[in-house]
Amino acid sequence: MRRLEKGQPIRDAMKAAGLAIPALAARTQEIDPETKGLSPSYIGFIVGKGATAREECSDRAAQLVAVALDREVGELFDDAAYATTESTSTRRSDTGDRPNRRRAVRLLPDHLMDQEELAAFLRKSMSWIDKEIQTAREQGRVWPGLHYVGRSRRFDAHEVLKGQRQQRATA
Repeated sequence: MRRLEKGQPIRDAMKAAGLAIPALAARTQEIDPETKGLSPSYIGFIVGKGATAREECSDRAAQLVAVALDREVGELFDDAAYATTESTSTRRSDTGDRPNRRRAVRLLPDHLMDQEELAAFLRKSMSWIDKEIQTAREQGRVWPGLHYVGRSRRFDAHEVLKGQRQQRATA
């Protein structure tokens, strides 16, 4: 997840809730089902303004921060939402962008990707992809975008992203 406006909405929500970084970290521990929560230093990276601030954090961290601040995740963070645009000359896709929000443009590849390429593109681990495929198989479905070329797996990034959007919409 990518924090919105360099973390300003998170800082505003913390101020409104009367929580400093250590108190927010303690609150995440209280609400975390695993009772681990987030460390004060990780919270500092997420809400910070300085050189050590991070623009991105895990989905889990974003969810814990949002719940701890009694806000919707979408008010504080933006997931990597992709929109495809078609050209009449070549098939290319790029990331969609909301008005007044700057974001790096990443093109969707036109070729089938191997698992390592897909993991890097999605910024997920290869084991995450394996687990998603296994879960889909256990549910009697095929993971979107998965193609077998001989014995090797290949992935269509367009189909994978479409499947993820559908999964989020039904969740």
